[in-house]
Amino acid sequence: MSAAVDISVANEARRQVRDWSLPHIHVVDRIDAEPSSTVLELVRGLPGERKRDLRAAYRGAWRILAWLEGFPGQGWQDRWFSAGGDDLGWIAGLAAADRRVYQTSRQELIDGLAALFLVRAVAPSYAALRQFGAKTLYDRVQKTRCQQRFADLADAAAQRGLTGQHMAQPMIALSKILLHTGKSLDDIEAEDLLELRDSSRTPRGTLLRGLSSAWDLCVVVAILPSSQPFRVTMREGQRTTADLVDRYSLRCRSIRDLLVRYGDERRPAMDYSSFCDLMATLAGRFWADLEKHHAGIDSLHLPAEVAQAWKERCRYVVDAKGHQRERRAPMQILMQVRAFYLDIQEWALTEPWWARWAAPSPVRKNDTYGQVAKHRRRVEADMHQRVRDRLPHLPLLVATAERQRDHTQALLAAATVAADGEVFGHRSRMFRRVISSDNRRSARSRGPDLVHVEDVETGERLNTTLEEDRAFWSWAIIETLRHTGVRLEELLEITHLALISYRLPDTGETVPLLQIVPSKSNRERLLLITPELASVLAVVVNRVRDASGRVPAVARYDTHERTTGPALPHLFQTRRGWRREMLGESTVQKLLNATLGLTGLTTADGKPLRYTPHDFRRMFATDAVTGGLPVHIAAKILGHESLTTTQAYLAVFQDEVIRAYRTHISHRRATRPAAEYREPTDAEWDEFCQHFRLRTLELGTCGRPYGTPCNHEHACVRCPMLRVDPTQRPRLMEIIDSLSERIQEAQAQGWLGEVQGLQVSLNAAETKLRDLERRIDGGPIDLGIPAIIGRPASPGGRRSGSGGRSEPGVILGEPTDVSELGAI
Repeated sequence: MSAAVDISVANEARRQVRDWSLPHIHVVDRIDAEPSSTVLELVRGLPGERKRDLRAAYRGAWRILAWLEGFPGQGWQDRWFSAGGDDLGWIAGLAAADRRVYQTSRQELIDGLAALFLVRAVAPSYAALRQFGAKTLYDRVQKTRCQQRFADLADAAAQRGLTGQHMAQPMIALSKILLHTGKSLDDIEAEDLLELRDSSRTPRGTLLRGLSSAWDLCVVVAILPSSQPFRVTMREGQRTTADLVDRYSLRCRSIRDLLVRYGDERRPAMDYSSFCDLMATLAGRFWADLEKHHAGIDSLHLPAEVAQAWKERCRYVVDAKGHQRERRAPMQILMQVRAFYLDIQEWALTEPWWARWAAPSPVRKNDTYGQVAKHRRRVEADMHQRVRDRLPHLPLLVATAERQRDHTQALLAAATVAADGEVFGHRSRMFRRVISSDNRRSARSRGPDLVHVEDVETGERLNTTLEEDRAFWSWAIIETLRHTGVRLEELLEITHLALISYRLPDTGETVPLLQIVPSKSNRERLLLITPELASVLAVVVNRVRDASGRVPAVARYDTHERTTGPALPHLFQTRRGWRREMLGESTVQKLLNATLGLTGLTTADGKPLRYTPHDFRRMFATDAVTGGLPVHIAAKILGHESLTTTQAYLAVFQDEVIRAYRTHISHRRATRPAAEYREPTDAEWDEFCQHFRLRTLELGTCGRPYGTPCNHEHACVRCPMLRVDPTQRPRLMEIIDSLSERIQEAQAQGWLGEVQGLQVSLNAAETKLRDLERRIDGGPIDLGIPAIIGRPASPGGRRSGSGGRSEPGVILGEPTDVSELGAI
């Protein structure tokens, strides 16, 4: 189109819109085949805009329609496709052809294109809408299309607490669907939201914000019939064996069919994640690798040189950039391939179909002989070293998480009561309360849902609501993991119903228990809730309760099995906008890493020290056994089927030490006189009792074993065997104050050696004070444990636990007073 024709079209448009009224014209369902005059009349009647803006939109629409008429097609949409309209680069070309100011001409075209979208003359793609980027366009959609239904959605969102960006995002998502499909809100189907999801997914897998909320709101107002959550709908679930094999595009069809049938045979006996790894090994790391390096291969009977070359390649991993590194566990691949060949050989004896595939295994017995045990010992040594590196730093990690939680809670409280723009102080720093752009809309209506502050000195902005939420869950995760030793999957599956009470049959005392549902070993178990753990769980329960005082039911998605469980009152859930969601495994690791970053801990080579949730399980086992807990009891607590597994967790004891100690005990009992195992005399018993009387100290009691002298020369403040009595807290404070005064005096006198010794005592006393405050902080705790009369029932009807009998019956929902937890 020439510049002269474009200018004449623009002048004619300006003449026609010089004077008009603005009636409200009903938008027809389809105007694709209507002439340009009808389309422009609809543009002319768009409500809610100023006359000047509508004139500009009219002129822009006139120019665009005149441009589209130069392309072939049966209607405006066909011409739009022929012109490549979804690539909005043509706007710059038309604007440059105009003799007027470029920005004025360009804005006129943008307004006209928005008007054509609104009257459904053309339907843009989602990519075109991303390029268009006019935020006001979606507001105009809500004003001109399905106004009542949009009002219903807004009311449903408000009832669920959506404000600000959390209300705007689902409305924008639905507006995009209306513009792209030309449908009304009542005609939207689930496939439309799934199409928007697929088209808006970024290369990193991030979804369009508000899409899940849009789905939920459509269900609430009966636009969508399904009551299944959007996140459940978009999950693909477990893939078929054929899909897992076809990911690698194997060229040999017969081998592909063989792997599919073999996988179908093995699948019922395996969990999904292990099965996916098996198929990845056989189809990807084995056969796809052979086809890549040996074109035309079509038989399982591999020549010796081909098998040897493949085994050499298995030792290394090549990343996307071509960098090669040594594979950590090549033995696992070799064993899976060897099992594949041996299974076919065995099945060929009973089923003829497998006989033609039977072939000698390329992985010989000598390839794996002795290597498995060597690999296991190396893994065990690495695991022990991880515990040795991390266990000494656990108190610092715990203290950091607790300090960060207290800091963010205090900052959020101070920022919440501050007015907009008010400057306030917090821990020697000055902050200013600000309202984020995401909260401006909610601040004018229902009040801000997020609290933002700005550091006056650095200018850094903080979302204190989000920071407090992260700090709290970091603290709760660390405390729960270190007090229970549960696996990560078991941690996330803890529900309010897992907190049960049990009455001891001999004393009638009620003790709280934590029921761990079956996970890896498929064994249910009960853990005794210590006072420290009870305090943590009480805070978590109080946080996740809703306005009615109940813990909301939330479904958990198992990322390993790709299944969604039933909705249960899970404790480790948080609020995402107006929805309740479970914490994910990746979220747990991110929270741990954030807290570790605050500690500043590094490894020997200067790299940041990293903890995994399973490290807490190993540290729990090591600390419990070294503290005197029998190994077989620790195995029951951890849910291990054999003591060998538990002993592998113990980083302190070497195998030689354990065997030597057991041999020494057995030999001593066999060689010593039987009189040494007689009943004690009265004098011996009095001496034994006198020993425990001597253990009573100023600050508490001494925990050293019977018959052992004091190895710390009665420096009790420094001694780890001192168990401080909570009632002696004021005296411990006096000792800390006295040590501080003596340090100041020694520094003034220049007694540097005295300063060093006093500082060691002061650090030990402060550590004992922190441990004491953590133990007694909070006082009596109401966990709201569902009271269980009798032994608790497992989901399958079986009972776990040991000891005690009582009358059957279960009463759920009644709080149990566990204020006597200190006696546990």
